[in-house]
Amino acid sequence: MRKARRIPYTSLAVSLLFSVTLVVFSIHSLNAISRAHTFSRLVWPLVRLMLAISVGLVVGELIEATGWTRRLAVIAGPLFRFGRLGNRCSVAFTTAFISGVASNAMLQDYYKDEKITRKQLYLTNLANQLPAFFAHLPTTFFMVVPITRWAGTLYFILTFIAAVLRMACVLIYGHFRLPKEIMAPDDASAPVVAPASRNFRTIWQNLWKKFPPRLANMAVYVIPIYVVVFILNSMNVFDITRDWLARFITTSFIPMESLSLVVLSFTAEFASGFAAAGALMDAGVITTQQTVLALIIGNVIAAPIRTLRHQLPWYVGVFSPRMGLELLLMGQGFRVVSLILVGFLYYVLI
Repeated sequence: MRKARRIPYTSLAVSLLFSVTLVVFSIHSLNAISRAHTFSRLVWPLVRLMLAISVGLVVGELIEATGWTRRLAVIAGPLFRFGRLGNRCSVAFTTAFISGVASNAMLQDYYKDEKITRKQLYLTNLANQLPAFFAHLPTTFFMVVPITRWAGTLYFILTFIAAVLRMACVLIYGHFRLPKEIMAPDDASAPVVAPASRNFRTIWQNLWKKFPPRLANMAVYVIPIYVVVFILNSMNVFDITRDWLARFITTSFIPMESLSLVVLSFTAEFASGFAAAGALMDAGVITTQQTVLALIIGNVIAAPIRTLRHQLPWYVGVFSPRMGLELLLMGQGFRVVSLILVGFLYYVLI
């Protein structure tokens, strides 16, 4: 078992000093951000991010402390037994439907406690893309479908198929590449503390003991990386990259009539792009098939950059900097390949 963590006061102070210095420098020397917008566009969003991370960590700790791991493991147990990933990975996967941060924090804890292997962590993190799909579905589906109708519905069906395909690949890979012995330290016969045997005082003490050091360790990386990403975004680095990719990919792979749709959809703002799709279809400029392909290719263009921009800080905070970056790049590469495959099959078969 690992030793109890301590709050890294020195590292946290250096991280905060570096972040503040970077913000001051960008205001006075780079003109990347203004003083007036520092709070509304940087400080407050960063506070909300840390609050979201805190809630995720608390959820993960409560699931562990109250003994709900076995109950949650039952939900996805058969699939994860087939993939030889074990009950703990099944718990993390199920938790991802509630909180992605909590799920990843659980995976990191299991890995550091040597309860799961590095391969199990990576594969489960890839499998968590399926819960992530459903997490974002309510906020996008009911906005997109009324605007784009059948094209929008097909777009969501294809992205869902791609998510299921990724999940199936993870389980099949685990079934054939992970040894059976990997299940031994994580089998269902391992004792699990029942919820009834844990009182509120004990749970609170454990939570207060673990939560502050974990949050502080995450803040050491989350805050400066978030500031760096924010400054790069203020300098339009991500927009320039997406515009360049949009021009290259649209002129090579989809009709020129869909160029404006892709650029509007995934380099400007999500809602405006789908509104453009509906208008172009109503005007007869593009067909339903061209719209679906344009939306998928636009997703391929901009979503990985958007993911790096929004998820890189807390991924690096939950995991180590190297592991967090590897997981993000691997996950986005896996997602892009699956979307290209599904889009190609749609283009060929329909």
